[in-house]
Amino acid sequence: MNEIDQLIDEHSRYLIRIAYLYVKNWSTAEDIVQEVFVTYFQKSDQFRNEASLKTYLTKMTANRAKDHLRSWKHKKDVLFETISTSVKGTEEVVLEKERLASLEKNLFQLPLKYREPLILFYYDEQSITEIATYLQLNENTVKTRLRRAKQQLKGFFEEEDGEVVKH
Repeated sequence: MNEIDQLIDEHSRYLIRIAYLYVKNWSTAEDIVQEVFVTYFQKSDQFRNEASLKTYLTKMTANRAKDHLRSWKHKKDVLFETISTSVKGTEEVVLEKERLASLEKNLFQLPLKYREPLILFYYDEQSITEIATYLQLNENTVKTRLRRAKQQLKGFFEEEDGEVVKH
């Protein structure tokens, strides 16, 4: 196995999960990671070993995913998906989809500075120290952002529950 294959094999699953947490689409996440590897191999001489290669690739993936979220293509895809989704299923499937959609909607209402530590902590299972290093923040700042993110999510769900009761 050559160096390129070994690097891709070692990091691709992890990076795809990170990209997915930003873009919410597996094929888009895979495309983003593919672009990250191509960019890395084209510009590998710019990697200065100041951080681990995993951290460097993760940062590249996160930045590329953020770029994608700002792009017109993404906004157009989201609009099309919203308009064309009319799938019916059993009541249980519908309720589960509603719960996931509610969590997703509320998660993506959070500002990125709160969403990112939450994703890294709960989905990527990184420690506070790892998140602080990755985001170049103080550990206490990461703890504060996690606490505020959870408070905001709780508030979003309480608002939704209140709306349901009012109707």
